[in-house]
Amino acid sequence: MLTRLSLRIRIFLFFCLLALGGVAVSSLALWISYRRAADPALANAFIFAEILMAFGMVGLIVGVWLLFDDNVAKPIERLSAQLRARAHAGVSTDVDMQAARYLGDLAPAAAGLADQLSGKTMDVAEAVAAETAHLAAEKQRLTALLTEIPVAMVLASPTHKIVLYDGQAAGVLAQIAHPRLNSSLFEYLQPAALQEAYEKLSKTGLEVTCTLTSIDGAQTYSARMKPLGDAPGYLLIFDDSAANIEPEAARPLVYDFDLLNSAAGGQFETLALQDLCFVVFDTETTGLLPHKDEIVQIGAVRVVNGRIVEGEKLDMLVNPGMPIPPASTKVHKVSDRMVEGAPDIADAGRTFHQFARDAVIVAHNAPFDMAFLRRHAKRMDVEWGHPILDTVLLSAVLFGASDKHTLDALCDRLEITIPHELRHTALGDAVATAQALVKMLPMLQARGMTTFGAVIEATRQHGRLLEDLN
Repeated sequence: MLTRLSLRIRIFLFFCLLALGGVAVSSLALWISYRRAADPALANAFIFAEILMAFGMVGLIVGVWLLFDDNVAKPIERLSAQLRARAHAGVSTDVDMQAARYLGDLAPAAAGLADQLSGKTMDVAEAVAAETAHLAAEKQRLTALLTEIPVAMVLASPTHKIVLYDGQAAGVLAQIAHPRLNSSLFEYLQPAALQEAYEKLSKTGLEVTCTLTSIDGAQTYSARMKPLGDAPGYLLIFDDSAANIEPEAARPLVYDFDLLNSAAGGQFETLALQDLCFVVFDTETTGLLPHKDEIVQIGAVRVVNGRIVEGEKLDMLVNPGMPIPPASTKVHKVSDRMVEGAPDIADAGRTFHQFARDAVIVAHNAPFDMAFLRRHAKRMDVEWGHPILDTVLLSAVLFGASDKHTLDALCDRLEITIPHELRHTALGDAVATAQALVKMLPMLQARGMTTFGAVIEATRQHGRLLEDLN
């Protein structure tokens, strides 16, 4: 039980036990002395002496605890967080030797080991960078080749989850809903024809021609379903005329082949962190009062398999239906003129709700942003039942509750730079929060928090910082 508590809490409990024991021993000693004196007239004197001793002892122990907490417990907690950030988040910030000055040789020894490991890590990083550059070149070459083929392609897993789509397919899917990795094709296409075609493909192992209908029934597509050989899943190719494909259009690829073998769905609490999809978002508003102010901008990005998915982002202006105060415009640069003709919160909220479907919603100070969305849930005709992670609480878990947990402070610790022109824009802050999340996920796993449920349990120990939205 005690091992689940933080170091500072365990030290605090130790000093509480010390104070309780000291008071108990002094009380017992005075009681024995009083009994030996056998003089009832001395009772008040002994009681007064015990009160003075108890207050003095408790005061002394509290003072020692505060010194110990500031000069030993907090520095150890901070040193541990800095070492984990270097080990698992790629951070190269020097160890804070001044804060750990009372820890003897521990901090210099830890810093020396970290520097030595960093030197070896650099060699590995250079090799990885070279291979990454090679893969990027291969991807660019593949994209160029695909540009010559006027078809839209979607690679799907056996459970009909999207593993890859090209720029043409993104245009096809976007006619129905925002294209997203690991989302089900059943969110875009009616399932009956798709399942029937896949059954034929599974039985024959041959290409199947099919006619697919959008989920709303508004559009029909001619398509071909091709097997992937020994690999699981299938390739879905849309006919160019049915999909209104422009042959000369660019063909950016969005993919994650690990999704072909992703774990089956289950309760969020039991799912491993690497099996979760995260939608990291931020809002800009007319003011700081969720019960009366309104959203003017929503920005969001998706994180799949521990990486930000390039190309899957949401950047929407929202018409608040009220004038935007000049003081707010000065912060986020969104003016009344910019939101003219923008969707209202009902339409924008539904779009974001679809974008975040089957994902964990992540935000920095999530209760603030979610309060605006939940207030208009009826107008949106949706339920905000998503599991939620708050990067404020994740920061407290990893770096200790006594540190600052603003977005700027968190980004400084993780060596994340927010371009000045993007700070206090919804998408800019969402991207920075997503980058912080990506760096914190391996740090959480290194501390044994490998499932969503374990992370939520850890954040609840810091519930006094923020409301628990789960």
